[in-house]
Amino acid sequence: MKALLISRDTQLYAEIASQGAARVPPLNVSASRVSLRDALDRPLSENPSVVVVDTSEADAADGDLLERLTRHYAAAHFMLLTDNHHPELLIRAMRAGVREVLPLPLVHRALHEAIDRIAATAGVASARDGKVLAFISCKGGSGATFISTNFGYALATLADKKVLLIDLHRQFGDATLYVSDQKPAMTLSDVCQQIARIDGPFLESCLVHVAPGFGVLAAADDPGQTVEAKPEHIDIILRVARQHYDYILLDVGRQIDAVSLRALDTTDAIYPVLQLALPDIRDARRLLDIFRSLGYVTDHVRLIVNRYEKGGRLRLQDLHAALGAEVLHTVPNDYIAVTDSVNQGIPVLQLSRGSAAARSLADLVEVVTARRVAESKGLFDRLFGRGEGDD
Repeated sequence: MKALLISRDTQLYAEIASQGAARVPPLNVSASRVSLRDALDRPLSENPSVVVVDTSEADAADGDLLERLTRHYAAAHFMLLTDNHHPELLIRAMRAGVREVLPLPLVHRALHEAIDRIAATAGVASARDGKVLAFISCKGGSGATFISTNFGYALATLADKKVLLIDLHRQFGDATLYVSDQKPAMTLSDVCQQIARIDGPFLESCLVHVAPGFGVLAAADDPGQTVEAKPEHIDIILRVARQHYDYILLDVGRQIDAVSLRALDTTDAIYPVLQLALPDIRDARRLLDIFRSLGYVTDHVRLIVNRYEKGGRLRLQDLHAALGAEVLHTVPNDYIAVTDSVNQGIPVLQLSRGSAAARSLADLVEVVTARRVAESKGLFDRLFGRGEGDD
């Protein structure tokens, strides 16, 4: 979609142009005018799809000019940016058919939501609408990073999905080491520092590519750089990622801060990872209490139990009774296969495809993607070499 921006503010122009370019399909600010009078005196040869009007320096008399402009670009969608100093202008704009009114200073999320509504009305769809899934440790050593990274590999290779994993550990993030020996050329901090450049190809170029369809955006290797990541950066990165990937996995770690909260606010599902031990359950209760206080939908928070052993003193029923949350999946205690995988930096599905851990990840792919057993079984059986005569 092409946009005409009417504003004297060069910084606002750069801001809207950057945000628009990060979309799929992009909103291209193809022209600008300094005032409503300038826009009428110098009409565009090709009508824009969107007209964005900055009214921060307008006065009541500009209502006539705005009405004339809406008639001139009758097929365009108008968006008003206002500091609320001219209520009479806002009333005239609404009477002229303007439906999108946003406050200044500009809030990026509100801008994108308005553009989404305009795009839907215009019948313009994005390339993808990826799901964001967050994996968060209830306690240190719970295995959330192993599960998230290896699940990403399984999701890409077994379900043929395009998957991005973002390492949100604020300090000493090492998600890439679990599935690759490559040194990241770019990190999350680097992306945040160049956020104005972000689009699908730029994001893809910053990843450690573990397998076709699966890449990892590494955490900063210098903890001092993590101050560069801001909540609004996460908004932009996830918005672009949703349009280019089927699944975006977040390895959140344990730290709940402004950045991780902004990421969790946008998720489609949150998977706290814990083991069946009292310290894990205690910390899980605290974490779930935080989620409830934030108003997160209970159905979107599902537990994953790692290193699960049947017949233990604590049962899954006990966990559900203690926490009031459903268990989505259990990953068995497959110590040798998992340790070999982590030590070598090779996904367990690739290193030991017949192991209990690998089979469990395949089952988790089926659960998350809601693939019917009849569709998945042939693929998994071929992958793991199970024939009809096997026990």
